[in-house]
Amino acid sequence: MMTEQQKLEQALELIDQANLADPNREQVEGEALPREYAYSLHMTRWLLALEPAASARMQIACRAQHIERWTMPRGDYAEGRKNYYQWRQACGRMHGRRAAEIMARCGYPQEECERVETILTKRELRQDPDTQLLEDVACMVFLERYFARFYSDNPDYEREKWLTIVRRTWGKMSPRGHEAALKLAEGMPAHLLELLQEALSESGT
Repeated sequence: MMTEQQKLEQALELIDQANLADPNREQVEGEALPREYAYSLHMTRWLLALEPAASARMQIACRAQHIERWTMPRGDYAEGRKNYYQWRQACGRMHGRRAAEIMARCGYPQEECERVETILTKRELRQDPDTQLLEDVACMVFLERYFARFYSDNPDYEREKWLTIVRRTWGKMSPRGHEAALKLAEGMPAHLLELLQEALSESGT
């Protein structure tokens, strides 16, 4: 029988194996990594920064946050905010199901598999501390790794749209996440820091 640590290591390895199959690539410190594998490493790094003694379920949930997302591309759904959220919800269900399957293979009890599945679907955001922690971690990864690229890739967005995006991201986070985000913002490019400051000042934060 495996120890709890062995079960965790096996689950993380299986998630990594799944994400290493991503045909898309992301540059990380000069190395081209499969995109969702790179994303999962960013998630783990920020989880441990926010919660150094993170539980096994949170380590698994964060590592599986985007598991095999390339198999469900955004282009499969029509344009528009409503369809975007439908896509996001479908992704969350798929990620939760895949994480639960992997955990079951590693010998985790059904209730723990279901717990991680619930966290990844984010059905209990705000009510559940684990789900909120996952959201904080995801927001930190976005702000650190993808916000600048997203900004440069969408030059046609009006400023008010960017302010809305920042406010929505901020609104998903807990006070702990806010504290980490403000510290991270100190090293942001000037135009992004200005955008963040304007969004927060207008929201009364």
